[in-house]
Amino acid sequence: MAQHEQNPKQPGKDQKMIVQRRALPATRESLTHKFQIDSHEGYLTVGLYEDGSPGEIFIKISKEGSAISGMCQAFCRAFSIALQYGLSVEDAVARFKGMRFEPMGPTNNPDIPEASSIVDYVARYLEVEFGRVNINRR
Repeated sequence: MAQHEQNPKQPGKDQKMIVQRRALPATRESLTHKFQIDSHEGYLTVGLYEDGSPGEIFIKISKEGSAISGMCQAFCRAFSIALQYGLSVEDAVARFKGMRFEPMGPTNNPDIPEASSIVDYVARYLEVEFGRVNINRR
């Protein structure tokens, strides 16, 4: 199997992985969403391509300098690079939805009443806002 092809047993088997990074324009639209999970507040910013699809994410957590803030930054960087190299929102949601670790609990979002982690919340939010059914909402 060529290096640029995905393993046929993995999701997305009918698609080939992009070998070149799809860069975002220097000036781009974005969506910023305030969220709360249990007592932790944060902001999720999604940078958008011209077609309205997400190309990068940033999370700002109220506990700046904490381990969770650093892990969020690392997750966002890796997640953004994956999107830019062709990971679909659907595949990203499938991989990150349901991950369990603190903080977890009730949210302030009626579409996502409970989250099992910040990563789970981000995946669910992207599914609601940018999933295949909702991409035309933008």
